Amino acid sequence: MKLDDKTKKEIGKRFRESREQKNLTQSDVAKKASLSTGYYARIERGMEQPALHTLKALVEVLNVKAGDILPF
Repeated sequence: MKLDDKTKKEIGKRFRESREQKNLTQSDVAKKASLSTGYYARIERGMEQPALHTLKALVEVLNVKAGDILPF
């Protein structure tokens, strides 16, 4: 399923907020999720639609529920 830009931006915002609440850098999260920092930064800016396995890795790294990140 292809997400619209508004949804991608909302997901990115929620990832950023979760990361900041845990005092982690984008690099910290990316490394723990086996992603490049640039790719993770693009997810936070709503420029990328991460695959399901990437979403799973990120929610595990940030210790949040998928429902806290996904706006649907």
